[in-house]
Amino acid sequence: MFGISPIGWVHTLGSLPALGTAAYMLVRHGRIVPRSIPGAIYLASMVLGGATAFLVAKQPVSYVIGGVTLIVIAVGYGVHRVTFLGRMRRYIETISLSFSVLLLLVPTVTETLTRVPDGAPLASSVSSPIVLGAHTALLLAFVVGLIVQSVVLRREGRARGAT
Repeated sequence: MFGISPIGWVHTLGSLPALGTAAYMLVRHGRIVPRSIPGAIYLASMVLGGATAFLVAKQPVSYVIGGVTLIVIAVGYGVHRVTFLGRMRRYIETISLSFSVLLLLVPTVTETLTRVPDGAPLASSVSSPIVLGAHTALLLAFVVGLIVQSVVLRREGRARGAT
């Protein structure tokens, strides 16, 4: 079904929890919260998806996306330990993990549009206008989301500093 190999199914189904936990945390907290139960699920699912991307990749860009995903996840989950960065840690954490969501969504949307419905996909190729439009919408949502997250983090920082 959909021309997906067994390891492709592991990659796809292993990445699915990241979509749900990212959506939950973004709606509930306005950002990915790494030191939480949903954050742990997100981490495990993203590492599984990023690592298995190398096994299912058919395009060179897929290797880049998989590698960058693993790097930004490591940065996002590890930056809180780098104390000399001070308040910047929260910004780096938020930006890194938000970028990881974008890196999850771009191939997800691309694969969905070029494979579904089975036998007659919505898009004939990755350069199809519907795919390019979806990528543009994701990029705009990412930029707007980063702006909103930065404003919120700045306000939270000011509120902490005032007390």
